[in-house]
Amino acid sequence: MNYELHGADPFPLAVVSLANNERVQIESGSMIYFNDQINLEGHMNSNGKKGLSGVMSALGRKMTSGESFFITTATGTAAQGQIAIAPGNPGVIQELAVDATHQWRLNTGAFLAADETVTYNMVRQKISGALFGGTGGLYVMETQGTGMMLVSAYGGMLPIDLDGSNDYRIDNNHVVAWSNSLDYEIEPASGVLGFKTGEGLVNHFSGKGRVYIQSRNLESLANLLTPYMPNTSSSD
Repeated sequence: MNYELHGADPFPLAVVSLANNERVQIESGSMIYFNDQINLEGHMNSNGKKGLSGVMSALGRKMTSGESFFITTATGTAAQGQIAIAPGNPGVIQELAVDATHQWRLNTGAFLAADETVTYNMVRQKISGALFGGTGGLYVMETQGTGMMLVSAYGGMLPIDLDGSNDYRIDNNHVVAWSNSLDYEIEPASGVLGFKTGEGLVNHFSGKGRVYIQSRNLESLANLLTPYMPNTSSSD
């Protein structure tokens, strides 16, 4: 994938250049503009499955992980195809390599675009993680294949490298992506359900690999704005 980032943080967009017959997958709704040498095709987010099996796969992804039911493929129809994309949240866009030694699991909403050679499956979480951690619901996205992937973060995006000697506990709302080589558990930050510190539940990562975190989280923003939102349930 050949791309350039335009615009200053926290509102960048990625302009992707495609050669003839070159394809990329983009998150549904992320397109800003494209030229007349690009063909867009929307299809079910079924990872190659067709018919009723494809419908059930796409629906399952939507219900269990919060992913879009549809995904868009952009195809270059000439030598200078160009399409601009951006995430819905304010923050950075970053490239992640996907290959034999770098496969990733993604939190909900992190995926923005990927080469056609990058695919992913939905990996079932432990029930405790699905019910209490919120990391993608019952399933999380795990990459496969080889190529390049673009992900987005709310605020800045920073890596934490684990070498196996120290574990890290990270608030789920700050987790963007993590190496599939890492183990993780959902647990209280401290005390009874973390209420002693007010931090609630965290992801406990262990092993060797990398976790990408975002410097802000949308839940905190929503909580900050809630007192200022009109109460639609009250009667006039």
